[in-house]
Amino acid sequence: MKYLLWLLKAAIFFTLFAFALNNQQEVTVHFFFGTQWRAPLVLVVLSAFGMGLIAGVLGMVPRWWKHRKAAAHAQKPAPAPANAETPAPVTSSDTISSSIHGI
Repeated sequence: MKYLLWLLKAAIFFTLFAFALNNQQEVTVHFFFGTQWRAPLVLVVLSAFGMGLIAGVLGMVPRWWKHRKAAAHAQKPAPAPANAETPAPVTSSDTISSSIHGI
């Protein structure tokens, strides 16, 4: 299984490497106000992928913070009330009658 995983990783790497070698042509990306950027196509595609990753991560950060805060709050033990009455002791007849469900 380990060799199959390495074979899959090698296949993905060589596919991306072949993509990079086949797309070395220079392209021009036109931005607003007449600005432009000239770079190899593979660099343009890679930068668009990277910006998409960054946008996705930044979109998820508030949700991650919210879940971390909720998890930290759930792990804190609840403080016992200062003037709480002690619960009544459970007798054996209460346990037996509550464990028999309608029989």
